[in-house]
Amino acid sequence: MRIALYQPDIPQNTGAILRLAACFGVAADIIEPCGFVWSDRRLRRAGMDYLDQAIIQRHASWDQFLAANTTRLILLTTKGDVVHPDFQFQKNDTLLLGRESAGAPPEVHAAVDASLRIPMLPDARSLNVALSVAMVLGEALRQTGEYPEP
Repeated sequence: MRIALYQPDIPQNTGAILRLAACFGVAADIIEPCGFVWSDRRLRRAGMDYLDQAIIQRHASWDQFLAANTTRLILLTTKGDVVHPDFQFQKNDTLLLGRESAGAPPEVHAAVDASLRIPMLPDARSLNVALSVAMVLGEALRQTGEYPEP
């Protein structure tokens, strides 16, 4: 299981997601350009000392990421075709998140194997990306039996 962030905008969200990845032993891909400088103190503050434990691979572009990717790409989006609890996850899936400010562009939507949404009340627009990936990652790890051993 992997988490991929497409051109993340907000360092605090990226730090929180990298901390999540480190705590569950899930690798993370950062697809640049980022909307912040990688050494941003807000990234470090949110990620705390977990950033040193995270398995992070940075990619200079979407094309570079696609060339290196060997997993099934699962996009988390408000425009998803399937609600995440109904999806059958596999151990080698990559959970892909779009930019906080703009989501994922059409070329990303076109390249993924599946697009998922989180079921919410009709008037709710979206969740924070860190909350979204935590919810979906939890379900994916539950389904695949990949939660780390205590």
